[in-house]
Amino acid sequence: MSEPAPGQPGARRGRKHIVPDAGSGPVARFACALLDLKREAGDPSYDRMRTELGAAASKSALSAAARGRSAPSWPTTWEFVRSLAVTGLGRDEETVRREWLARWEEAAEGQSGWGSDSEEGASSADRPGAGERMPSAGDTSSAPEPPPDADPAVPAPSAVPAEPAAVPAATAVPAASAAPAPAAAKTKTRRWGSIVVAATVLVVLGLVAAVVVLATPSARDKEAAAPHYPLPGDSSGFGGDGLPGDVTFPDGAKARYGQTFTKIWRLKNTGSVPWRSRFLQVAGGTTVLCPSPPRVPVPDAEPGQLVEVSVPVTPTGTGVCHVLWKMVDERGALVFPDRTGIFYQVTVTVE
Repeated sequence: MSEPAPGQPGARRGRKHIVPDAGSGPVARFACALLDLKREAGDPSYDRMRTELGAAASKSALSAAARGRSAPSWPTTWEFVRSLAVTGLGRDEETVRREWLARWEEAAEGQSGWGSDSEEGASSADRPGAGERMPSAGDTSSAPEPPPDADPAVPAPSAVPAEPAAVPAATAVPAASAAPAPAAAKTKTRRWGSIVVAATVLVVLGLVAAVVVLATPSARDKEAAAPHYPLPGDSSGFGGDGLPGDVTFPDGAKARYGQTFTKIWRLKNTGSVPWRSRFLQVAGGTTVLCPSPPRVPVPDAEPGQLVEVSVPVTPTGTGVCHVLWKMVDERGALVFPDRTGIFYQVTVTVE
């Protein structure tokens, strides 16, 4: 369904999109092709492409792809094309995907920096160093503190006072006062013994703290130990063994407004890597129209095994509901970062 013409009720407001010059290079020619497809689908707004047609890309990324100033990435291109050609015009998804992937690769050939989404579509989280804070020279917030079990009243070994001056010779002490000398010597011995014990305790505590610090993995160590995806030999298939990937609510099925339905996919571990602690996570789409848990577990699967993943959805409005999901690990890292993912698409009605 096309949008109303300018001046009619419901017409889309805003400035007219400037068509790039197709003769200025492959980026502009590719953007013109995207705009031709957009006009063929009724020239929907970018907001409508996201909310009604289910494009899982930001409004700024969709707009930048058709502006012709920088080359869009393949995921952005596919969401632009899929929402218009597949959802909007009802064309075969696999045929559309092959056609536009060939166009995208042909345009990208010989172009350095192609497909970086360098305009508004890039987020600050993608920039190196985002959110990091480096301590300044005068920053004392990270200065080490003394061990928590240390007694502040006991001086450190380096602060032990020097031995007091020697007691005057016996010839200078009256005979009547010479008797308490053994008691004073015992007191001095006990004091030095206490200092030695305290110093030993502090040294032991310092060694224990050093061992604990060295044995505890740092954030950098944990990051280095984390797997880097995709793992060699890891792969997945949508359906398999002659069974379809959609178990319930295939594309185009109807769902009832306000009534919860359960979408079930069938996935197959087609690689050589066992699946452990994996999830499907929402990656975009009409999540406002069809809210659901943001993440659902994927059953553990050995190579060659089929599993079913289900997600409950409760529509809060009527229209086309298209939500994209991608597989992640328990940390939320994308397991197959180069793949588009899977989705469900239903039409929500009041009947």
